[in-house]
Amino acid sequence: MNSASISSTDFGTFSNLPSRRTAYLAHRRVAEKLPQSASSLQERVGSSSSKAGRKTSIRYTVSASYGDKESGSVNSNEYTSPAKALRKLLESPGVHQGPACFDALSAKLVERAGFDFCFTTGFGISAARLGLPDAGLISYGEMVAQGREITQAVSIPVIGDGDNGYGNAMNVKRTVKGYIRAGFGGIILEDQVSPKACGHTRGRKVVSREEAIMRIKAAVDARKESGSDIVIVARTDARQAVSFEEALWRARALADAGADVLFIDALASKEEMKAFCDVYPLVPKLANMLEGGGKTPIFTPIELEELGYKLVAYPLSLIGVSIGAMQDALSAIKGGRIPSPGSMPSFEELKEILGFNTYYEEEKRYATTSSQLPSRKGDFSSNSNEYGVQPGIQADREQRSQIPENPVEVLIPEVYDKFSGEGKKGNFSMAWSRKLRVKITGKDGFEKLDIRIPAGFLEGITNIVPALVGVNIKSLLDEATLEEGGKQLLDFQDTMGDRIQVILE
Repeated sequence: MNSASISSTDFGTFSNLPSRRTAYLAHRRVAEKLPQSASSLQERVGSSSSKAGRKTSIRYTVSASYGDKESGSVNSNEYTSPAKALRKLLESPGVHQGPACFDALSAKLVERAGFDFCFTTGFGISAARLGLPDAGLISYGEMVAQGREITQAVSIPVIGDGDNGYGNAMNVKRTVKGYIRAGFGGIILEDQVSPKACGHTRGRKVVSREEAIMRIKAAVDARKESGSDIVIVARTDARQAVSFEEALWRARALADAGADVLFIDALASKEEMKAFCDVYPLVPKLANMLEGGGKTPIFTPIELEELGYKLVAYPLSLIGVSIGAMQDALSAIKGGRIPSPGSMPSFEELKEILGFNTYYEEEKRYATTSSQLPSRKGDFSSNSNEYGVQPGIQADREQRSQIPENPVEVLIPEVYDKFSGEGKKGNFSMAWSRKLRVKITGKDGFEKLDIRIPAGFLEGITNIVPALVGVNIKSLLDEATLEEGGKQLLDFQDTMGDRIQVILE
């Protein structure tokens, strides 16, 4: 095992450390500082009969420092990137199951259930986000946006469905860099043409061998340029589009191009799955257990491990049972019932799953002493003193000697109160039950504005219609008489030729 002490300059600028979703580790630059293995690619991925390949294991730790508020001391927090966590999982013994999520909530449920990683599913995201089939209709922007919400909701690494990279090799580079920034630990890239088709469905076609290889090489370059170590999962759909033999050839070629994990979709038998796992045995293989009747036979995790698989995806379980549960609930509601208690979590369970209790506990850390201001003069509780200041607030003011003792003048907009019957300003008079209608009609005859504001709020009208600045609205109100249907106070054209009408209603 080789280790290296890495300074902050090796990684560029980190933002918001120690968050998991910060800039990624410059793995390639770090690797250059360590002894390099002389083993060739063939040794790394050689067949089971060849000698064991030599590997250089890299271990690195990034420490983020920030000042302690109480003592001013500096603390260090270890940061592990999603890619590093995923690579550690790939190096660990056994087979690893990864249900496919389609939004932040389903990802949280996967993590809550104890899984070490998960996938995103283009099938599920297209269904949940667009309500459309996975037929190449969803875009890169929509997939990466949904992925960002997913990765931010969990702490486990997520392998993102990158479809066919959304174009040529240059598009693949952009896709990989976007998925890195979104916080993915891995990305699946396939060799289908555009528009792509969902796995295990008809109409799948693949690009040429050369283009398929170039996509993976572009992904590797994008990873290097980003200073990341995102895991690249190369998928080929050649089994259904061409032949099983073509799929095996492409699997070898994609590994040679730099793929970290290999995936042949829609293998049709146990024998095909075993033959695939015998290709470059040291390169991890991904099995796709399509629930509900796909082309690939379903095996248990133990059986898949015996075949030679390292990762297992379950693409439809969560979206499938969600659809079924929603259909059952809607049937119950339409029938005049509510879903049975056993078919859904209790409200308390829902709050716990969504993090309400955690939120409440954390909220206490930032609690402050606060009080509601009285809504009107004289409207004070029995705990208020004769000046309308609550004792708790007064004590707090006395403790803060740095606050100036000068009185603070509160400016309240002028309230006109002709209609109160008292002949002076008052609270919530008849003026507030009357409204000023302001109507503006353009010189072209089209209506530009037609609003109503309380007649007692005189200052507000000039903020809405600057042309009324200088007009003595109060005087017009003094002279106005209450008429059925409203009283027109103003009707004129401004400098722009617009007709302005003010009506008291």
